[in-house]
Amino acid sequence: MMVAMGIGRFAFTPILPLMQRDLGISNSLAGGLASLNYAGYLAGALICAVCPHILRYTSVNVTALVACIATTFLMGFTQSPYWWGALRLISGVASAMLFVVIAIEVTETMVRSSHSRWSSALYGGIGLGIALSGVFTQILDRFGGWSAAWLGMGGISMILSLVGILVAGKRRGAVSIPSVSSPSTGTLTGISRLATAYFLEGVGYIVSATFLVTMITHTAGLARFAPWSWVAVGLAAAPSTVIWQQIAYRIGVRHALTLAYLLQACGILLSSIATQPFSAGLAAIIFGGTFLGIVSLAMAEGTRRSGADARRAAAILTVCFGAGQVIGPPLAGLLADQQGGFSLPLILAGSTVVFGGILVATDRNFSAGSSYKK
Repeated sequence: MMVAMGIGRFAFTPILPLMQRDLGISNSLAGGLASLNYAGYLAGALICAVCPHILRYTSVNVTALVACIATTFLMGFTQSPYWWGALRLISGVASAMLFVVIAIEVTETMVRSSHSRWSSALYGGIGLGIALSGVFTQILDRFGGWSAAWLGMGGISMILSLVGILVAGKRRGAVSIPSVSSPSTGTLTGISRLATAYFLEGVGYIVSATFLVTMITHTAGLARFAPWSWVAVGLAAAPSTVIWQQIAYRIGVRHALTLAYLLQACGILLSSIATQPFSAGLAAIIFGGTFLGIVSLAMAEGTRRSGADARRAAAILTVCFGAGQVIGPPLAGLLADQQGGFSLPLILAGSTVVFGGILVATDRNFSAGSSYKK
C-alpha cells in the first residue's frame, strides 16, 4: 500500500514544486497531469467493478505492481508532457487495481484470523508512503532536482516491494473472487447516498492532496517549510485510520464520518488563509488526519451494507471517489492560474467537503447501532 498509493499516487505532490522550479510547468499542466492519474485510477476501479474476476490472477496483480514502480521511475527520464501524462495515466490504473486487491486480501485475512477490528490499519501504509516521499524528495533534490526525485522514489518503491514480498513469505498471490455478471440493485441502492458523499470527498480533498506543497512553497516565508508539510500529512495520516475506527466505536460510524468530513473542511479552509508555519502545519495535520479516516470508514460502511456483494461495493465506492478526483485538480489548477493563487479553489474544495458531510449526516441507511462494536 505504501508503494501503490503513498508513492505511486502521491509522490507527485512533493515533487511538483521541483518540476515547477526546474522546468517552469504551470498549475494548469500540473492539474492536468494529476487528473490523468486520477482518470487512470477511475479506469482501474471500473475494471475491478465490471470484471472483478481478473483479480484472481497472480499475473494481473504482479503486472500492476511492476507498472506502478516502473511509471514512477520513468517519470524522471522525460520532459515531455505527453509522456508524463501517459505514465501518470498508467500509474493510476495500476494503483487502483492494487488498492482494491490489497484491501480485499488484507480484510479477508484479518477476518479469518479474528482480527477484523484492526483491518483499517492497512490504510496507514498510505500515510507512511506519503511521509517517506516527503522526506526523501528533499534529499534526492540535492542530487539532481526533480529528475533525481522521481528516479529515487522509483528505486525506493522497488526496495519496499521486495521487502514486502520477503516479509509476507510464500502466500497465494491472488484473492478468491467469485464471478458476478452485474451489480446488485440492492448494493447500488443501499450505498447511493454514501457513494455520492464519497464522490464529493474525492472532488474536495484532492485539491489539497495535489497542490498542498505547491501552495505552501509559494506562500511568502514558508518555502523552507513546504516539504515538511507533506511529511506532516503522512505522519498524521498513518495512525489516523485506527484513531477514527476507535472514535467510531464510541460514537457510531455516521457521527464519526460526519465529524471527519467537517474537520477536514475546516483544515482545507484554514490552508487557504495560512501564512505562518503554525497555521500551515495545523492545516496539513488536519488534512492528513482525516482523509484516510474517511476512506477507511466509508469503505467499511459500504462493506457492512452490502453483505455478500461487499467486493463490488468496494469497487463502486472507489469508482465514485476516483470520478471526484478527476474533476478537482484541473479545475483547481486553472482557477489558480487565473486568480494568481489557490484561495478560491480551496474555498470551493472545502465547501464541497461540507456538502459531503451533510449527506453523511442525513443518510438514514446508517443503522441505529452502526458502529464497529457490531
